[in-house]
Amino acid sequence: MPTALFLSPHLDDAAFSCAGTMLALQAGWDICHCTVFTKSVPNPVGFALRCQTDKSIAPDVDYMALRRREDWEFARIVGVKDVRHWDFAEAPHRGYESPAMLFAGIRDGDEIWKPIAERLQGLIHEMEPAHILAPQGLGNHADHLQLITAVRKVVEDDLVWWYRDTPYAIREPNAKPSPLLPSRLTEQTTPLFEHWLTRKIAGACAYESQIGFQFGGPDETARKLREFHKAEAARLEKEGYAETWLATEQDPWRLEVTKHYD
Repeated sequence: MPTALFLSPHLDDAAFSCAGTMLALQAGWDICHCTVFTKSVPNPVGFALRCQTDKSIAPDVDYMALRRREDWEFARIVGVKDVRHWDFAEAPHRGYESPAMLFAGIRDGDEIWKPIAERLQGLIHEMEPAHILAPQGLGNHADHLQLITAVRKVVEDDLVWWYRDTPYAIREPNAKPSPLLPSRLTEQTTPLFEHWLTRKIAGACAYESQIGFQFGGPDETARKLREFHKAEAARLEKEGYAETWLATEQDPWRLEVTKHYD
């Protein structure tokens, strides 16, 4: 079977953004769910510590270990068995000292994309994926931009589907993809059947440490994701619910999920 590689900057990005596509592909594809920035950093301080405590998580808790466990629970819910957690530290541990810095682009001297690109090249050599899913960079988060940079360095443009970073796409529906993306991209859709959307929401709620901060709790997670995916379908003149993504005009393959309906 062909392989689809889902690249997530953080432990929830791909889940919130494109878990429906992950579910849609499972009938005929092998799925790998790989998250880049998952390294545990002991004794965090400053802004890095605030990113933990503002979610009501005590300072002595291994925050990233907790989040990795949530990611495994998400994978169980959506049925993904190949889960990879790479040991790169999130931006607040790399000199980004405030929310303003975090969303102001890549900091001078931060070249973490280089070892990420090397690791990614090895993974691609290992599994030879037919398609790779990566974020568009909505929200301009430094870690998302670093992953985009790494992908552009080692992956052919025709292999990549660029997903809409969520919940940034919910907060700013008119947000534009990062200029780091290739030109001549066209927008595509993954229709979401009800049972896929229900499982996506259940998977999103596995990230208990995040959904209060990101969405406002489990009920709001369900409401906002349903409203967002309905709006995504309507925006492209489709019925029901949908996820959307960008691909090059040269990409000869288009997602036909109806044949995978179960």
